[in-house]
Amino acid sequence: MTSEEELPPKESTLSQSITRDGETVNVDIYEDGKGKWILEVVDAFNNSTVWDDAFDSDGLALEEALRTVDQQGISSLIDASHKKQG
Repeated sequence: MTSEEELPPKESTLSQSITRDGETVNVDIYEDGKGKWILEVVDAFNNSTVWDDAFDSDGLALEEALRTVDQQGISSLIDASHKKQG
C-alpha cells in the first residue's frame, strides 16, 4: 500500500497563468493534505514564491495571488536577476 507522502498533491482547478504588463506567472494551488491550500507562484525562469500560511480554500488562495498582482504588480513575483535589461 502506498503511503500518504508518496501521493502527488491534489492541484486545484483554479490553478492558472496570469499575464500582466507582458509578463506571465503560473499560479499553482494545491492541497496540503490537511484540508488547507498552498499557494505557489512560479515565474518564467522557474523561480517560486510560496506563501508561508495555508489558505482555508483554493478560492481564497487565488484571491490572494490576484490581490498581490493588482497591488504590488506582477514584477513583484518575478526574480529580477533574470530579467533582460533594456
